[in-house]
Amino acid sequence: MRTPRLSRRAVLAGSAATVAATAVSGVVSPVAVAAPAADGSAYRWRNVVVGGTGFVTGVLFHPSVRGLAYARTDIGGAYRWDDRAGRWTPLTDHLGWDDWNLLGVEAIAVDPAHPGRVYLALGTYAQSWAGNGAVLRSEDRGATWSRADLDVKLGANEDGRGAGERLLVDPRDSDTLWLGARHDGLLKSTDRGATWAAASGFPAKPSASGQGVMFLVAVGRAVYAGWGDGDGTSGTANLYRTADGTAWEAVPGQPSGTAAKVPIRAAYDTHTRELYVTYANAPGPNGQSDGSVHKLRTATGKWADVTPVKPGGTTDDGSADTFGYGGVAVDARRPGTLAVSTNNRWADVDTVYRTTNGGRTWTSLKDAAVFDVSETPYLKWGDDKPKFGWWIQALAVDPYDSKHLVYGTGATLYGTRDLKRWAPQIRGLEEASVVQLVSPPAGEAHLLSGSRDIGVMYHERLTASPARGMATNPVSGSATGLAQAAARPSYVVRAGWGDNGNGAYSNDGGQTWAPFEAQPDIAKDAPGPIATNADGSALLWSFVHWDGTKYAAHRSADNGTTWSEISSFPKGATPVADPADPALFYAYDTDTGTLLASTDSGRSFTARAGGLPSGDAQFKLVAAPGRSGDLWLSVKWNGLYRSTDGGVSFSKVASCWASYTLGFGRAADGADYPAIYQVGSTDTITAVYRSDDEAKTWTRINDDAHQWGWTGEVIVGDPRVYGRVYLATNGRGIQYGEPVR
Repeated sequence: MRTPRLSRRAVLAGSAATVAATAVSGVVSPVAVAAPAADGSAYRWRNVVVGGTGFVTGVLFHPSVRGLAYARTDIGGAYRWDDRAGRWTPLTDHLGWDDWNLLGVEAIAVDPAHPGRVYLALGTYAQSWAGNGAVLRSEDRGATWSRADLDVKLGANEDGRGAGERLLVDPRDSDTLWLGARHDGLLKSTDRGATWAAASGFPAKPSASGQGVMFLVAVGRAVYAGWGDGDGTSGTANLYRTADGTAWEAVPGQPSGTAAKVPIRAAYDTHTRELYVTYANAPGPNGQSDGSVHKLRTATGKWADVTPVKPGGTTDDGSADTFGYGGVAVDARRPGTLAVSTNNRWADVDTVYRTTNGGRTWTSLKDAAVFDVSETPYLKWGDDKPKFGWWIQALAVDPYDSKHLVYGTGATLYGTRDLKRWAPQIRGLEEASVVQLVSPPAGEAHLLSGSRDIGVMYHERLTASPARGMATNPVSGSATGLAQAAARPSYVVRAGWGDNGNGAYSNDGGQTWAPFEAQPDIAKDAPGPIATNADGSALLWSFVHWDGTKYAAHRSADNGTTWSEISSFPKGATPVADPADPALFYAYDTDTGTLLASTDSGRSFTARAGGLPSGDAQFKLVAAPGRSGDLWLSVKWNGLYRSTDGGVSFSKVASCWASYTLGFGRAADGADYPAIYQVGSTDTITAVYRSDDEAKTWTRINDDAHQWGWTGEVIVGDPRVYGRVYLATNGRGIQYGEPVR
């Protein structure tokens, strides 16, 4: 879903990968169940419903339990399917701030002989700046976990993240597990995942590509491993197997050539004793332009090409129909029946092909598909109907229902019960990476949001996906800015990435939008944060490229019809409007540690307080609602600072030593200052806090079961409901909490 940060890929030295089990056990509370915070207060936490919004990279039905399934995502953790309730239960919300890198799930494994056992291989990035991976193991379907920390890195949000399961319970011995790493070959555990070491005898050698083992699959009592660092064009093996768990060999006669360069996924038909493998010329999900599907009759060693459609043709409009193959799933009830998916097929749109005769003939399920996305309207993407999908690599057939097929996309999970009618099977699974939140003081909606990939949304209800879907006119992808005029809440502006323009305004509180009549040239390549002053008469738009390059900000006083450069505004800074005085804007220069202010509605800025923290730390400047000149500056690792004179001077707040993001909400009864909400550290842990006394004291309002990894982007309280707070996460959508009354 999200593109990993650009960094040199770490290649770990040495082949030994021994780890020790930790004594940590995380208890996962169901969504919406209240849990006591550390001081005895209680909050109930739930997702603001959008429905999916992220890349579902794997779905795994349990082969021995009807109605039990698990899903993994690239940055948003793992889930268990509750068939009776028809929804997903999150399993990794207990992972906290220090474990943010573990919210990406590289692989899932279940034990067919022990229905309660489930294993997760966690690790979002294999880069040098990311932590090592870990394996979680559970005996009760993910209700509680034990953890083993690895000394290798995994890459659940890197290239190849839609490949098959890299984690497998050995078919001969439930105590033995296999784990495929990206840079460190094959690992093995003989104590149900408590400790791990390099597997002896595995012949493939890692390269710098960072793919390594693409999948592990049981074939009878044997184990097959797909290898992503081979070179199918020169005959180098990319599929290996072991019959005894010790000796490994390259599978004879395996396909070669560009269309079979990288094995993506595999599935075994136990009835016909045939192994089906999907291939592409790149690991995906992007960059694939060729691929194939082959099957191996394991009893004879005979291979056959059963590719439904060869990539490389042309569409009706003459476009090149290039793609790879991704998902593959066999029907456990019907011999020779299986489905495969195309991937990265942008010209003719991806599809799922199904065969009932072992691949001799195929039917495209897209051709007769009827979609109902009324539960998640954003899936229309501003058009009149949804498309079949993209990044289709997760694909599964219910072993107890041949017509129950599900597949994942870059934004949702679709399911069918009759192979024709499709609808999102996504309740409870929320994976948005949220970067903007506004809670209006009036109007129908209590929340506006801006996320990566899905832009801006107007939340009429917190318990249903927005009826209008994502903001249109223009349609934009990742949001970079969202602001509301404090004294004129019907006026809202937004900015983001988009093909048809990057900025827009609304005069009805964010329900409908119109594009700015014009925009600075740099807006197309480097849209950044945007602000409007208290009465909506002036706009300030800052510009930052995705690579970090900063550009001069621009100002408009005619609702985006014309723009002028602001030379005195610090490049790349986030403009902050004073909520009470339309003439005042503020900006924080992180390079110099200086607060600047404008008294002429953003035409010019002058320095005020200096000597504040600077550098590459995380900074957030927030103005307290309803007050002029009341500014709060949160600084990662350096705490919280406050100014009551419009930034002329700041004093450090003694009650916390680290502050990542800060926001305000309705004041407590009897209080004359808004409630303050913070993600920060007042003691030894990073948590979510509320203060009702201007940050003199703090109450922790989340608990150990509700942490959601990295939550430092934005937090805001509801100005109309005391105690309600909205929290942006990087992969678990929008969480909102309310006191248990």
